[in-house]
Amino acid sequence: MTLDVVTLLTEIADIGRDPVRGGYSRHVYEPAELELREWFRRTSAGLGLEVETDRNGNIWAHWGPRGDGTIAIGSHLDSVPGGGAYDGPLGVASSLAAVSALMEEGFVPARPVTVAAFGEEEGSRFGIACLGSKLMTGALPGAKVAALVDEAGVTYAEACRADGIDPAGLGRDEERLASLAAFVELHVEQGIGLADLEAPVAVASSILAHGRWRLVFSGEGNHAGATRMRDRRDPVAAMAAAVLAAQRIASAHDGADSARATIGRLVPIPGGTNVIASRVDAWLDVRGDTDPQTRALLEEILSASHAAAQEHGCTLEVTEESYVSTVNFDPDLQQRLVGALGGVPVLATGAGHDAGILAAEVPTAMLFTRNPTGVSHSPYETATDEDCRAGAKALTEIVRLLASEPRR
Repeated sequence: MTLDVVTLLTEIADIGRDPVRGGYSRHVYEPAELELREWFRRTSAGLGLEVETDRNGNIWAHWGPRGDGTIAIGSHLDSVPGGGAYDGPLGVASSLAAVSALMEEGFVPARPVTVAAFGEEEGSRFGIACLGSKLMTGALPGAKVAALVDEAGVTYAEACRADGIDPAGLGRDEERLASLAAFVELHVEQGIGLADLEAPVAVASSILAHGRWRLVFSGEGNHAGATRMRDRRDPVAAMAAAVLAAQRIASAHDGADSARATIGRLVPIPGGTNVIASRVDAWLDVRGDTDPQTRALLEEILSASHAAAQEHGCTLEVTEESYVSTVNFDPDLQQRLVGALGGVPVLATGAGHDAGILAAEVPTAMLFTRNPTGVSHSPYETATDEDCRAGAKALTEIVRLLASEPRR
């Protein structure tokens, strides 16, 4: 019996619901994400796939004998805090549906096929996105990742043991990378391009350069009622000025359609209503078409932020937590996907993905499924059942195409 992508998403619809934020909070190695991992293992095993968790905490469900020339598909299972139902799981569910459809029709792949579920793609628990794929490719050293600490003081090394992962084994997986001939990731579009084009599916061309920076504004904690306004060194006021500066600068920057800057998370310390904070930690996300554009935008925002800190009698410390250069997906693979799908649109994306990390090592491509509102990283993210099935069908045709080719 062929698995239906919509039915698969319904099976996990109650896992990780967030009663405060709305949507879903499914963070790596926490109970909801661990439950999704078990769902993926169980569903894959039900198809007769050989399920394996690698030493970096990524899960692989293999169809047929393992070996060189493998065609990999998949995505991730974790979410941002209060995220939507489709970001990540749609790609995993579509991959399982594609494999089951090909099995049902009796297709015999000439190459190994595997479905991947990568860990900590969003970076919501440990602050760095695409940790599973960055570990696998060696983009981040295992020892550095093992030492990362979440807000509760739990290290990544401690957390990964929850799924039976030995942190001593974290790091580049040379053998697995060498076995992959291609990786194709399906994802709900995080934007409104397909809705504007009135098309259900697209192929990705590129990913904007993007990074995350931690900004620490330090001032003087004091009493909200007893401290005159002119005597304050308020880091919250400095941070607020930086937020507005980031929005203003990005909106006016060269290439403003792709220049993006966001401060979406901030933590005032101590966080009392009647207390002037002594410090504010904030996280800045900056993106752009090219590395020079992104770096120029960053420098302009940081210059304004330092000026805001000085104006309010505060200091500012900046730490780069992650950066990924512009990714251009494999042009040959991209064109083959477009041709196999009858000339679907080709779109760039401002969102980072595991496919973008693997692109430096393996021929990589992406499919997007239409998002009718363009809203993502939100409880209001959506996709129609019809479009979800169209995406799964498109992925089925891509696996058929790639897995039909004899190994070289």
